[in-house]
Amino acid sequence: FGVAIDAAGVINIKTVDDRSGRLRRERLAAAKAALPADVAARTDLRKVSLNRLETALKQRLAAGQLPDATMRNLAGLERLQYVFFYPERNEIVIAGPADGWLADAVGRSVTLTSGRPVLQLADLLVALRAYPPGGRQQPFIGCTIDPSPDGLVRLRQFQKSVPRSIPQRQRPQAAAQIAAGLRNSLGMAQVRVFGISPKTHFARVLVEADYRMKLIGTGLEPPPIRMVTFLGALRTAHESTLQRWWFTPNYDCIKASDDRLAMELVGQGVRLQAEDKVIGPDGRLLHAGAKPNRASELFTTSFTAKYPQLAAASPVYAQLRNLIDLLVAAAFIQQQDYYGTAGWSAATLLDERALATQTGPAPKQVPCVANSVWKGSRLFA
Repeated sequence: FGVAIDAAGVINIKTVDDRSGRLRRERLAAAKAALPADVAARTDLRKVSLNRLETALKQRLAAGQLPDATMRNLAGLERLQYVFFYPERNEIVIAGPADGWLADAVGRSVTLTSGRPVLQLADLLVALRAYPPGGRQQPFIGCTIDPSPDGLVRLRQFQKSVPRSIPQRQRPQAAAQIAAGLRNSLGMAQVRVFGISPKTHFARVLVEADYRMKLIGTGLEPPPIRMVTFLGALRTAHESTLQRWWFTPNYDCIKASDDRLAMELVGQGVRLQAEDKVIGPDGRLLHAGAKPNRASELFTTSFTAKYPQLAAASPVYAQLRNLIDLLVAAAFIQQQDYYGTAGWSAATLLDERALATQTGPAPKQVPCVANSVWKGSRLFA
C-alpha cells in the first residue's frame, strides 16, 4: 500500500501486488550489489553526525551534485533511539539500529533484513527546521481530515431517507446502497497539515498513516495483523455515533544523562486516541461526551497495544513513529542548545533553497469513505 497525490492535491490509495515475492527478491539482489560495504550490514548501533553530514552535503552541493543515497537514507538508520553531544568535538550525533536498504514496491526505502523503513534526510530536515537553533516556538504539528460542513448537512438529510426496516431479501442490496448514499452525501473531505509545509514527504506520511488507520477502523482496509476494529466491535446503535480518531506521541520515558550530553527515547512512540462527535445544525462537528464509546475505545486500545506489530507489518506506521522520534530529538537538541554550545548554526541543513524538502503536491482532498454491515437484524453504517 501507499498513497498517490495528483496535481490537484487529491489523495488516492495505490497498491502493488507481489504475492510471489519475485519483485522484492530482484530489488534485494540489486540493492546488495550496489550498497557500500560500510552501510550494507545490520548493526544495533550506527551513529550519524549532523555536523559531518552538513559538511559532506555542502561539498556535494558545491560540486553541483545532489545528496547521495547514503545521505538521503541517513546511513540506513532504522530508528532514532539516541542523541549524543560530544563537547570535545562540538559534535551532535543521532544514533540507533541500522541496516542496508532497498526501495520497496511503492518507493519507500526499507531495510534489507526486516523490511522496516529507514529514516529519511528530508524528514530530518523538516524536524530540525521546526525546532531551529535559538528558537523558542513549540509548533503544533500534525494533520486533520475533515468532512465539509455541507457534506455533513447532506448526510443528515440522507439519513432521514433511510427506512426504519428493510425486508430480509433486500438487505445485501440495501447495505450497499446505503453505504454509497453516505459516500455521495459526504463527497470530498478536506485535508489540512499544520506546523510544517504540506508539500513535504513528512506531511505525506502523516496523512497516509491517518487516512489508512481510519480505513482499518471502518473495515475498508484489512488490518495487517489480528486486532479489534471499530466496525468489528460495534454492538449497539449508540456506539455507531461519529468518531474522531487521532495519533499522539506515546513514550514510556525520555532518559537523559545527568550532564544532558545523552538522551534515549524509550517506548513505542505512538498512541491512538478517540472521542465521540455529533453533527450540529450548521454541519459543524461538535464534541459529544467525555468518554468515547465502547467500540471506539476497544479499537483505539487495540491499535495502541499492537502498534509495534502494526509498524512491523505495515511500513507507514513505522514511518509515522520515525517522524515523531525525529521531532522529539530535534526539540531536545534545541532545548539543550547544542547548537550554541557547539558554535554551529546548521545553516545549510536549515536552508530550503540549498536542500529542498517541499518537493511534492500538497494533499488537499480525499474521498470520504463509508461502510455498512448487518449484525443480526441491525444495519451499522
